[in-house]
Order: sequence, then structure tokens, then C-alpha cells
Amino acid sequence: MNYLNIAIDKLKDKKNVFLTGGAGVGKTTLTRELIEHFKNEAKKVAKLASTGMAATLIGGQTLHSFLDLGIASDAQELEKNGKHEIKKKIKKLIASMNLIVIDEISMVSDTLFEMITLRLKQADFKGVLLVVGDFLQLPPVVRGGGEVHFAFESEAWLACEFEKVELTHIYRTDDIRFIELLHHVRFGFVDESVHNHLNEYIKPLPSDLSQFTFLFGKNLSASRHNKTQLAFIDNELVVKEAQIIKHLASANDTEVERFMNDARIEKELELKVGSPVLFTRNSWNYFNGERGLVVNIETAYVYVQKSDGKVVKLETVAQSKAMWKEKTVDGKKEMIEENLFSVYQFPIKLAFAITIHKSQGMSIEDLIIETNEIFAPSQFYVALSRSSNPARLNLIAPSKQWYDLAFVNERAMGFVKEI
Repeated sequence: MNYLNIAIDKLKDKKNVFLTGGAGVGKTTLTRELIEHFKNEAKKVAKLASTGMAATLIGGQTLHSFLDLGIASDAQELEKNGKHEIKKKIKKLIASMNLIVIDEISMVSDTLFEMITLRLKQADFKGVLLVVGDFLQLPPVVRGGGEVHFAFESEAWLACEFEKVELTHIYRTDDIRFIELLHHVRFGFVDESVHNHLNEYIKPLPSDLSQFTFLFGKNLSASRHNKTQLAFIDNELVVKEAQIIKHLASANDTEVERFMNDARIEKELELKVGSPVLFTRNSWNYFNGERGLVVNIETAYVYVQKSDGKVVKLETVAQSKAMWKEKTVDGKKEMIEENLFSVYQFPIKLAFAITIHKSQGMSIEDLIIETNEIFAPSQFYVALSRSSNPARLNLIAPSKQWYDLAFVNERAMGFVKEI
């Protein structure tokens, strides 16, 4: 089935589209292809997400900055903060868009979705919406630990009349038994057979942990493990500093720092010859999450040998933060996407450890999951689904039962089963 053409036809038919499916089915790839298709037709596309990290994965910006929502989490706060009325330039910006893409829709709350549609109404938006994600993955972050409510629980969701395009084929692994396990864990279903299957991945840890990537729930654990393991390598430590180029005077240091954190760009990338690394993006000769070993470091290049023996000669890659600006083009005012700043860094990070959150979009072959740092609904599923080779998957024995780890938000599960 050609999902790209199906989605294009629906969007061109002025139908709002909800692109969904479990982990590893190619949602991000298809989203990028759709964005490219519309851009090639000279259409204006806003690439948005609720979190900075999700936004950087599609080269876009956050919903709050694009729609000028400030720090409001609902319409009442918007009113209180004096941001309920739409600014002229924001109205013009939204109205100029042909397609608005919202990625990681599972992390958008009902109140945020209401604010999004409020802005679209205020701007008399005539384009179409493409929302992308899986409600059985990471839920919205709620301030003060209140109850979670999803975008689909808002009246605004129903009013959008989304047409669903669901991807089902998992590309990350072709292990049928593991794919079935992922399906059960995604829906929080743990019977005796699932329990026993998960137990199979509890193995004695290898003495050489450098061969594996640890997946932690907390940043502190991941950075501590990376530092400890790097210290075991006797070679000289080389630090590659990110190069920042500000294209516009309005770019400030805080914004650059936040962008680097969201985009998984190391400000100071610590490397040694012999250190294992993960590629942090896709290219023609490596993929996001692929593992390699640093074999040589020069001033302008880092040489990484992959498991197939091929050596990739890496140079720094630019990742840019863009903003929409009104410019005069051929005597006519137009909205143009312009780079605010660019950050140049090698597209790798130490492979000893990474957090579940930062592993978003990655396919990791040699994986150890620290199950005792799982704390959010669907987090265990997200961690498990990073594995591209179940034969090289290790689970640290949890201090609780598997069914307590594989928990899912009941309302999200009800919605996904229903659609």
C-alpha cells in the first residue's frame, strides 16, 4: 500500500489527517516525505511539536513559539497572561500556511489542542492539519503531577474530523516473536507467556559493558555511566566543541543552549580513539542509532568504523533553528522561513548510555534497559521498541512485576482500540 500517496490525496482533498502506528513503523520518514512533497509544490509548511526535542527531529519549532502561546497551558492562562487575542503578525503567519504538521501528538494535552484550534480560528486558517503520533507512547507532561488528558479528549479534536492513516509494518526488526511481544506491551497486556518471554531477556551482564548501550530513565544516570565507561579507555581525551553561527542578531545564547539540548547536540563532545558512539541522525551511509567505534580523530574529521567494517569519515554537520519572517520578494511581501542560527557538531554521541527520551527515533542493536528507572505510562514500550536486534537485548531484572512496568493509560488504550 502506498501510504505516501494516500496521505497526499487526503490532504489535497482538504481533509485533516491523523498519521499513526506503533514504534518503528516509519511515521517520521513518511512525515518528512510529506513535508518535502508539499514544499516541492511551493506550499508553505509549518513543522511543529509540543516539545523542543520532537520539534528538532522534524526540523521545526514548538507549538508554543509558533502560535505565540507563551507559557500558558490552557485558554484561561492565555487570557490571564494577556495573550488571548492574536497578534497581527501571528495571524498573518498562520493564515499563510498551506499545511500545519504537529508531530508527537501523544504529548499534546486536550487544553493545548484547544489553544491550537483557537489560534487557527482566530487566523481564519484555510489550510490542512497533519497530526502524527501514537497515543500509546509518551503522554503529555502535566505540571505538578495532575491528571493527564490527551488531545483526542478535547471537543476540538472531534471538530477537526481527522481521517486516519495507520502504518502497521515494523521496519526496526523482522523478528516475528519480538514484534508480537512489542504489540502486547504496547497495549499493556502481560499474561504468563509474555511474562516468560520478557524474563528470557534477563541475562548475566557481560563483563565488558562498552559493547552495549544502556537505556536509562534519568539524565543523571546516563551521563554518569558515559563518564565512567569513557575513563576506562586509556587513549587521549579529545574534546570537540560545537561551533555556533548566529545568522540574525535576535538569536540569544539561552535559545541556542536549549536548542542544542533538544537536538541532542553535545556542546563539548568528549571522544577517545576506541570509544563506541551512536550516530544521532540518518544519512546515506549510517542511520540514527547505528553504532560504531572511533578509530581516528583529526582536527576536521572523526573516523568511525561500523560493525560491517566500513569506516565513515565524518565532518561536522549543521543543525539550524529557523523562524518565519515576513520579507519582500520580487516586490511582494511573503512569509519566508529563515535560519536564526546554526550549530555545527559531529553527528555522534557516546554509545555507553542514553536516556529513553533522547533515544526517540533511534534503532539500537546492542541494548541494555535499566527497567528500574521506568516511571511513566508506555515508557517501557518506548524503551523496548528501540531494539533492532532482540538477540542482543538485555533487561535488568526489575524490582516489580512486568505488568506493573508495562502499564498504559486506560483512556489512551480505549481510544487507540476504537479508531
